[in-house]
Amino acid sequence: MLFAGSCKKYTEIVPDNTFAEDDAYSNPQRAALAITGVYSAAQSSPYTDGSNRGYPFGAANTIQGDMRGEDMMAIPSFFLVTYENSYDATTANNTALWTSLYATINRANIVITKLKEAAAAGTITADVATAGEAECRFLRALSYHELLIHFARPYNETTGATHQGVVLRTVGINTPELVDQFKNEGRGTVKQGYDLILSDLDFAETNLAAQSSASLRITRGTKGAAVALKTRVKLHMGDYAGVITEGAKLGTAAAAATFTAPAALGGYALTATPDGPFASVGANYGNTESIFSIENSTIRSAGTNGSLSTMYSKAPGRALAVISPIIWNDPSWKATDTRRTLLATTDAATGVAAKYYFSSKYKDPATWTDANPIIRYAEVLLNVSEAYARTGNATQSLALLNAVRNRSVLAADRYTAASFPTAASLIQGIINERRIEFLGEGKRWMDIHRLAKENLYGPNGVPAKTSSTVAFSAYNAAAGYTGARSIAAIPYTGAATSFRFIWPIPTVETQANPVLAGQQNPGY
Repeated sequence: MLFAGSCKKYTEIVPDNTFAEDDAYSNPQRAALAITGVYSAAQSSPYTDGSNRGYPFGAANTIQGDMRGEDMMAIPSFFLVTYENSYDATTANNTALWTSLYATINRANIVITKLKEAAAAGTITADVATAGEAECRFLRALSYHELLIHFARPYNETTGATHQGVVLRTVGINTPELVDQFKNEGRGTVKQGYDLILSDLDFAETNLAAQSSASLRITRGTKGAAVALKTRVKLHMGDYAGVITEGAKLGTAAAAATFTAPAALGGYALTATPDGPFASVGANYGNTESIFSIENSTIRSAGTNGSLSTMYSKAPGRALAVISPIIWNDPSWKATDTRRTLLATTDAATGVAAKYYFSSKYKDPATWTDANPIIRYAEVLLNVSEAYARTGNATQSLALLNAVRNRSVLAADRYTAASFPTAASLIQGIINERRIEFLGEGKRWMDIHRLAKENLYGPNGVPAKTSSTVAFSAYNAAAGYTGARSIAAIPYTGAATSFRFIWPIPTVETQANPVLAGQQNPGY
């Protein structure tokens, strides 16, 4: 397998300094640098040409997650393959996500092994090794979940989630002998993948710090981040009682309309306005709402070819991902919602008519330092809100939904119990809110993926999309979008194109591993 076979390229654990691998664990300070290297891998493992394009979590997972949905549009040419569903087992975007996620996993596995060896040798303490392992397992869990939502069918595809998942690896591959040992390993089931993810997150919750230092609180794994991620994972599993249990640890069971996580788990709270996590350059490194984000810096980012601000921002950004009129005109998004002005803008200029609306969540198209927001407290509240709605507690569900939404809408537009006469209508209201609140944060595909088989609250497959040639006149918040959706939908099942709902295992892997070649996703 590529992530095992190309050891020099993908598994070197300290590429930015001259330490030999074993020397990287010779004292606690160097061990800490090795742990930081796993975050580095998550932020920028190599693209298919070896460059930094923000794969997997520097920016690429966000852009790919949006481009697989209908609420952001791709403008030629970087992400048209994803947006137009024309990918195959050789195309770069999906191949790079697979290889970079496994590079991150492999880096985490190597560091875990080396930390344990260093602790056994007495060069670092057992506490240092355990805390470092917890950070690595947090990132490993995040990586495996990203793989499962792109390369495997959702958890509820089969009873017990016994269908094909992804290759599961907890051993670091960094020698020719290990390459040979694991080169023919096959896919686990989806259930096995989720079991591993939850095991990693439980370990992380137990052993991570309650809160990192102020400067690292958002960009390093913490207890609160592990719990928050479990609310997402259990929502994908349909374990709604589990979502509620995890959310309660972060304050979502409170009776008051203002929700706050305990100080011991980060003290997270919604910012007063919806732009709080994005209000200025650097704001998304120092706010109460961001739970975990991937750091980008002037010296380490995806640059002009992949950073969040260059992809999503109007000039001087490259304006390659724009808001679709499908969501802009959706009736659930009120015309007076402040997210339309605080978190979106047009490309209109003096003497130049507007053509598109853009997300303005990412503020630094000059030096690309915007953090990639992986999970915010707003998501925890909406995850738990949906879980309550699905288990019959409409009152608490509505309170959590309104906590997120009410900071953006006029009093006259706020939801009441009468707004949702049925549980199904409440769940739909939550899904609608997620589309608006997380626009431009890559979360749309996650919801499409987990909801597709149920076929009640979202598109039954990959949705039909508008072409990037849509005119500005199509943006009309006073009426639902009625224009053409020239990019055809891909039904979840039953059509010749249905296999495209998930991505193929890349050719670079199937050529190296005959077992995986025999386990390729059908249709590819």
